[in-house]
Parts: sequence; C-alpha cells; structure tokens
Amino acid sequence: MENNAKSRFARIAHASVSNLVWDTAMRILDEQEKAIIRHLIRDPRESDNGVGELTGVNVRTVSRKRQRLEQEGILSYYANVDLSANGAHQFTARHLYIIKFGVGITYKRLVDDIKMEPSNTVFTERVFESHIAEIDGKVALLLYIDGDSDVDIVQRMHEELIPTLLENHGKDLIEEISTVRILSPVRVMRNYLPLVNMKNGLMKPEWPDEAIYVGR
Repeated sequence: MENNAKSRFARIAHASVSNLVWDTAMRILDEQEKAIIRHLIRDPRESDNGVGELTGVNVRTVSRKRQRLEQEGILSYYANVDLSANGAHQFTARHLYIIKFGVGITYKRLVDDIKMEPSNTVFTERVFESHIAEIDGKVALLLYIDGDSDVDIVQRMHEELIPTLLENHGKDLIEEISTVRILSPVRVMRNYLPLVNMKNGLMKPEWPDEAIYVGR
C-alpha cells in the first residue's frame, strides 16, 4: 500500500471539465479530511502511513478517507513538469490566448469536440494549460501557449494551432482572438506560490498550516 501511495506525484481538488452535470449540494470536509489534504498539499508523495503519523489519524482511516476523497473527485493527482525558463529551459516564453467563438459553438459541442480529439496533438506539446470560458454570452477557449520566444509562439499559433482549431470546431466560427504575455506565475492551485513557498518541488516545511486552505 505504501509503495502505491508513494507513486502519487501531485494533487489538486478539481471539477472535471467532462462532467456536464454538477451536484449542487455543498460537501463540507471534516477535520480529519482537512488534516489529510493539508499534508498531501505539503507532500503529495506521502504514504498513508506517513500521513497517519503526521496527523495522528489512524492509518486505516487515512486510507479510507483518502480513497473516498479521490472517488468523489475532490482529490486528484498530477505531475507538473516545468519546461519553462524556471525549470528545464525548453520554453522561454508563454502567452495566454483568449479565443472567442461565434454563434453556433456551445459549451456541450466544444466539450464533445475535445473528447473526440486524438490523444497526441500539436496542443500536447505547446499548450501548458487550457480552460473553457464564457465571454459576453459566447463560449471561449483560454490557452496558455509555450514557445521558444514571443515570435515563435505567434508563428506556431497561426501556422499550427489556429488551423487545427478551425478544423476541429468549424471554419469561420472564431469571432475574436486576444493575447496576453505571461511573465511569471504567482499562485498555482490555490496554495502554491512558486516565488514564496516552494523549494525543490515541494512546499517549504516552514510554511504554516493555517496558510494552507483546504476548503470548508
């Protein structure tokens, strides 16, 4: 069990973009759940045994509650590979592209189109993160694009990414495109501040527990 738990690399609480129907009932976390999540935020590789020792919660309770949080979609695990200038230096620039679609593109259609895309596309290499949004009552895509330079991002966007979007979602349906040049992340997944509380891939031990928000 411990070895399996050690293979977990990162976590965020999230709502899956593929879930089109949400349960509106608020889920209140109990104190044991909050303690477990708080220690996983500090070190997502921690085993159930380790979490139990650090929180004083029985290890079987840790395992049961952790599994329940995972099954409910409250707790998820991800590995962040930093290819930017702060990490592997493979990409030195990042832009936020805001792509507003015109009439005819609905949220459901966009989600369905995304589900149908192949797993390995040009987006896999260049898109660091993406979100579906709403602007003035119309659906939009927010794309964080990585590149070798500002010029490289613009060129790749117009030569590869935009044509692919048009092919996937329909020609002449992009109404407006705007961009923002990203300089540096400040806060990630609510609790991680790369400039302040992160070192060697983990949260600094001296960062206080009361500064880690784990919900109500």
